[in-house]
Amino acid sequence: MTDHLRAHDAALARLQALHPKLIDLSLDRMRRLCAALGDPQNRLPPVIHVAGTNGKGSTVAYLRAMAEASGLKVHVFTSPHLVRFAERIRLAGTLITDDHLAQVLERVEAANAGLPITFFEITTAAAFLAFSEVPADLCLVEVGLGGILDATNVVMPAVSVIAPIDIDHREFLGDTLAAIAQEKAGIIKPNVPAVSARQQEEAERVVEREADLFEAPLILMGRDFDAWNERGRLLVQMPDRLLDLPAPSLPGEHQFANAGLAVAALLTLNDPRVDEAAMARGIAATTWPARFQRLTAGPLAERARAAGADLWLDGGHNPHAGQAVARALGELAARDGRPVALISGLLANKDATGFFAPFAPLKAKVFSVTFEGHAAASPAQTAAAAELAGLRAHACDSVEAALDKALALEPTPHVLICGSLYLAGEVLAMSRETWPV
Repeated sequence: MTDHLRAHDAALARLQALHPKLIDLSLDRMRRLCAALGDPQNRLPPVIHVAGTNGKGSTVAYLRAMAEASGLKVHVFTSPHLVRFAERIRLAGTLITDDHLAQVLERVEAANAGLPITFFEITTAAAFLAFSEVPADLCLVEVGLGGILDATNVVMPAVSVIAPIDIDHREFLGDTLAAIAQEKAGIIKPNVPAVSARQQEEAERVVEREADLFEAPLILMGRDFDAWNERGRLLVQMPDRLLDLPAPSLPGEHQFANAGLAVAALLTLNDPRVDEAAMARGIAATTWPARFQRLTAGPLAERARAAGADLWLDGGHNPHAGQAVARALGELAARDGRPVALISGLLANKDATGFFAPFAPLKAKVFSVTFEGHAAASPAQTAAAAELAGLRAHACDSVEAALDKALALEPTPHVLICGSLYLAGEVLAMSRETWPV
């Protein structure tokens, strides 16, 4: 570990100890800290602010790829990180260096003056400070949790984007889809255009109401624009034009909608440097770790390859994500008739049975595991949830043991490690080859 890596890890530990709660939704601390830093959130290039339950990260990845293919320099803030904290902050196209991160965190710590602060607020303030001091053409900011009281909601965006909304984080956002949609739609700002994915009816009504309340022009998928797969091409119908683009590089039918949402958002930004040819190049070249990612490097991939199996990784963790991932896995199985196996670990507060239910038609075998910290469910708890969804499940002591059991199935299965971004991070951390860059 380098001295700089030790420095920023130590700074994060000190700052996190000031307000140990992992999540405490409020803008008061964030506004105070930003003011102490000179309000860096007001000195950013044009911001596209992205909220939602599923597809936020993929949408940001498509936006970044298309903008960079257009020659734009792009700042990106996402969360959580998978292996290294630096993954959260991308400056004009490159992950922040350990040296720069340590220096920024030192300034954030000094400005905070020992007052209570959460880990995510630290992250966000550090990102905004770094962004404000490095020239760029565009800033992509992903909401951490919810929207209206999320620490990122101190920005004034050029475009607000709402990815698909579903039930998740009930303990923080509410028990109903309408209540959660109210939180997500809280990023909509007065007179700022908002672009929304296709939503369930209850969520759609909330998004429309919030947009009307703030007189924000709303561009809604399924009403004002649409995106679909036609013969392996992504077609995006905007109010004034039809775009014929390559298939998204990220696998799964749901990625056509995510990519279409990103296309609509970027067109709404109306930057003359962005053209259809650049969007096509970006859509075809987008990468996003742990989103139905094919693992071809690292020790687990080597074991799978030796057994003649393909190994995939996905961090989806709620019923909506389960549906999307099950469809993608089902497409693989349909090509060759091979069975599917899941190596799964989830947080204890997730609807694990709801997550597993879409895999029941695939007759997936589940090998449950756990991961370090973060209130993870035990392998036994996860296995019980999978069995409630109608799947055969076996609790395992480790990912390696689970992979051995999966690879022993006959015929050789398609293997997916899934259920939590924290589990995905542990898998990617096993080898330097698989660290996100």
